[in-house]
Amino acid sequence: MSVPPSVTKINKDGVEFVSSVDRVSYTMKELCRAALRDVGKLVCKRFRTAFYNHFKRTKGRVGKFTQYWVKHKYEDYPSLQVGIKPNAFYGGFQELGSSKTAKLGLLSSAVEDNISDIIKTESQYLSALEDEAQALSMISDDDYEGNGEE
Repeated sequence: MSVPPSVTKINKDGVEFVSSVDRVSYTMKELCRAALRDVGKLVCKRFRTAFYNHFKRTKGRVGKFTQYWVKHKYEDYPSLQVGIKPNAFYGGFQELGSSKTAKLGLLSSAVEDNISDIIKTESQYLSALEDEAQALSMISDDDYEGNGEE
């Protein structure tokens, strides 16, 4: 059977959920693939906007060299890999840094800053994450009073 259709639209304002998925019609592997596909789209879109904002550009070719891969063929459960293609020579230096360039980390910060959107997107496909997303939204950082290991 095929992968479920995408249920998200990503725009400048955020993530918009267009519809829901009939979870009964698809296998768990297909739902995981669809969830990871939408997360890959989200991370690539946020990386591109961060890249263009950092270098103060309105257009360019970074979209051509940014890609996501959902690996599923030879594994039991699919996995997501988001990255910069090998032909984008300076992209690796900008992400990781080198002896002559500072580390920007735009791709890793795009993932870290959008964890709540990633959980919301995956919870549209997977019902177990839906309960977890609801519990995480009820917790606020102001209520936490821990002092680390003291």
